[in-house]
Amino acid sequence: MKKLMAAIGLLLLSVVGTAQAQEQEISGENPYLLVKNVATKTFARIKQNQEEIKADPEMLRTIMEEELVPHIDYKFAAFMVLGKHFKSVPREKMGEYISVFRQYLITTYAVAMGYYDNQTVIFEPESNFDGQKSVTVRAVVQDPQRPEIKIAFKVRKDSKTNEWKAYDMVAEGISMLNSKRSEFESILRQDGIDAVIALMRDKIGKPVELNQDEPYDLEGDTE
Repeated sequence: MKKLMAAIGLLLLSVVGTAQAQEQEISGENPYLLVKNVATKTFARIKQNQEEIKADPEMLRTIMEEELVPHIDYKFAAFMVLGKHFKSVPREKMGEYISVFRQYLITTYAVAMGYYDNQTVIFEPESNFDGQKSVTVRAVVQDPQRPEIKIAFKVRKDSKTNEWKAYDMVAEGISMLNSKRSEFESILRQDGIDAVIALMRDKIGKPVELNQDEPYDLEGDTE
């Protein structure tokens, strides 16, 4: 997951190279503008609080929760990660699982922010999304010192609110949801949902660290 987390951070933070941060409400009516604006606003807040973040990296969790999570369909993502095991999870455990998964996403994104470096990002042109229920927002992260990274956000339209929200991140063909589904599948099969919840709680409990001096690795590793 290392390269995926690094790519998440690069996309969300380096977008400043192509857009001006604006103090405005984020609209969920256009999936392409949603991704760009959320990324831009998130970067602006991190940039404004650099000294505080260096003193206390845990501040990144707060920023992720307030700037990103409102625009992520974490419930849908949580269900997708369960895959075929969705029906085997006891109803009384589902609420706990979704709640912990939400915090797990916050932690994942917060850790990803620690990989920030000075890259730029170029988004592909917007396509017609009329009548679509899901779209893919693509971009390329460019760095003169490293290979470019192809990024894609999977975004879906909420049938109740008609607002678009992101639910998956794909970096160089690697889907975050698919990676997590593969990671959790054997645990779910052998030990059940309680073991998955315990695993996520363990990772949530680890401190957020800044890793600006550590280059992202396109080969990556799992930890």
